[in-house]
Amino acid sequence: MTRTQITLVQIDNYGPWTVTPEPRREVDLQTLQSRLYADLCQQIGREGGYVFFTRFDNMIAVTNGLDRADHRLIQESIANRYPVSVSMGIGNGASPREALADATAVLQTAGSAQDHTRTGILGGDPLAADERTDEDVQIAHFDVIDVTGTYTDRVDAFETFIAIEQGYAALMRHMYAEHDSLSFFVGGDNVIATCPGLPEPSYEEAITHVSGEVGVDLQVGVGRGASAHDAGMAAKHALEECRHNGTRVERTAAADD
Repeated sequence: MTRTQITLVQIDNYGPWTVTPEPRREVDLQTLQSRLYADLCQQIGREGGYVFFTRFDNMIAVTNGLDRADHRLIQESIANRYPVSVSMGIGNGASPREALADATAVLQTAGSAQDHTRTGILGGDPLAADERTDEDVQIAHFDVIDVTGTYTDRVDAFETFIAIEQGYAALMRHMYAEHDSLSFFVGGDNVIATCPGLPEPSYEEAITHVSGEVGVDLQVGVGRGASAHDAGMAAKHALEECRHNGTRVERTAAADD
């Protein structure tokens, strides 16, 4: 059974800050958001976690292996170097959806995201070391089959972008609704999903659904591990097997149930 630890990272009082004392330049806000995201990727990634930008003012991280001290150190680093602070809610569950619900409840209980008195919250309970296993995290790495030949070299860049985004949206909705999974676009034609312990037919069914709904053909590599990094690297190797073998779904040995 998987046991995913999710951390919801939320910029404190961000909406009011962007217009106080007057509206700030959009280019400056975009720069701050992208730098903060890159910084969190580096810091959480150093501990074996993954971070996904979602709305940028809210970011979702898979943080199996990070304890409260790790989270607090990251918060302090951000507060020392940025004009904004971040709050973090930690949750865990048998599925990523369940874990995110727990993490979200932690921050919502602490107060509104636009409450200037709610700053630097760190709540929720990380998985204890004796509760962790080598197969807690299951990562699925999807990409579009022959994106270059089908889209990049044949239609304009915006048409390609639309096709990739439609495929991502269809996959994201399906994996969340049907499999309690959280899927994130990570650039190019790549989508990474953090999943519960799904069997291979679930991935076959998801690929068929996206192809039928928006006409985008996907392949996926699946891996499991103690951390997002371990599971993600296993998934990357499995995806290479898809490309080599011409298959739609490959699972590493560590991902097998």
